[in-house]
Amino acid sequence: MKILSLQQRIEAANAEGRMARIPFLTAGFPAPASFPSLLRELDENGADIIEVGVPFSDPVADGPVVEDASRRALEAGVTLPWILENLGALSPRLKAGLVLMGYYNPFLQHGLEKLAKEAAGAGVQGVIVPDLPLGEDALLRDILTDAGLDLIALVGPNTGEERMQAYAEKARGYVYVVSVMGTTGAREGLPPEAETTIARAQRLFSLPVALGFGLREPGQLLGLKNPPQAAVFGSALLRHLDQGGTVRDFMTPWLKAALP
Repeated sequence: MKILSLQQRIEAANAEGRMARIPFLTAGFPAPASFPSLLRELDENGADIIEVGVPFSDPVADGPVVEDASRRALEAGVTLPWILENLGALSPRLKAGLVLMGYYNPFLQHGLEKLAKEAAGAGVQGVIVPDLPLGEDALLRDILTDAGLDLIALVGPNTGEERMQAYAEKARGYVYVVSVMGTTGAREGLPPEAETTIARAQRLFSLPVALGFGLREPGQLLGLKNPPQAAVFGSALLRHLDQGGTVRDFMTPWLKAALP
């Protein structure tokens, strides 16, 4: 069976008249024992790509929900080797693509070439590193590319035209558009600059655009003139799970959401 690339997964969802669904799950949260079952449930309930968060002690781009999830996962003993081992055991049974999202320090400590080799072997297709800006990412990008993995570009409202174009020249997989400056976390609505940033990214990148930071339900995307090709939701999902909610209940509204 042919394995779709990250870009192809999003394009296939769009061909069905819907945004691709990209849930974010901190590895080992709310408990390490539930990680395999939560991944399977996300896969069974409509995830096209699953971003797996690598817990870190200083998550500068994350809001309180993801930061707390990261802290609790670390306290429970979750490590990058543990994550890769679990993904390797699970990925052959998952339909969704897998992306690692984590900070540069744990990846560097693990060894970049070792990371790329083991991640590829575990079925991971892409990596997002929020604290590794353009101009400092060449080494990791080359290593990941050699292993067949995509380094996902992360851009936001403060990413100017020239810099976004520079990202676009090297990007692979999809481009992650941050809806608002600041940390992650579910919000009541989208700021006005989100649509402007989406439109700029869609014009400059030849890749699908995924919108994240602040999404909690599909109604937030209604009325957008330039809807993203994919939606990323993390904090709202983590809060839902921590309160005892099910993956199915959280994902159901997203299953019904067509492209605005």
